[in-house]
Amino acid sequence: MLDRRPLASLLVLLALGGCSPKRIPGTEIRDTADTREIVAVIDTYRKAVEAKDARAVMALVSPLYYDDAGTADPGDDMDYAQLERALPQDFDKLASVRLEIGVKQVTVEGDKATAEVFYDGKFRIVTPRGEVAKAEADVQRMRFHHEKSGWKFVSGL
Repeated sequence: MLDRRPLASLLVLLALGGCSPKRIPGTEIRDTADTREIVAVIDTYRKAVEAKDARAVMALVSPLYYDDAGTADPGDDMDYAQLERALPQDFDKLASVRLEIGVKQVTVEGDKATAEVFYDGKFRIVTPRGEVAKAEADVQRMRFHHEKSGWKFVSGL
């Protein structure tokens, strides 16, 4: 008598594999309207930074923005108003910037979301002695809040 259990197990595995969630192409991120929008907001941010366009960056930021820079020191905390003042000054110090961002994970819970990203930035800073090349790469956690106009940054810039 033929044992049909291995065949049945294989059919179940094939059926489950066919039901795996869609992923955003080139990532392991679940493809939903929210995750697609968050990835698009991150890319729009990247382009705004490369253009040194403070207004375009601020258009992506929620008035609820608050970032403690991952430290207990309140001296390096940044809220929306401080970010709005600091960005143009920071961009004025840059002769050029290239920023690559790889989105590794997006988690959405109701009107809040978190994105884990890897960034690699190369920039030239204007100093009194001339331009100085700098590079920075790290993993960053970006947090978002869903508002009437869409997903906005609330920390992590």
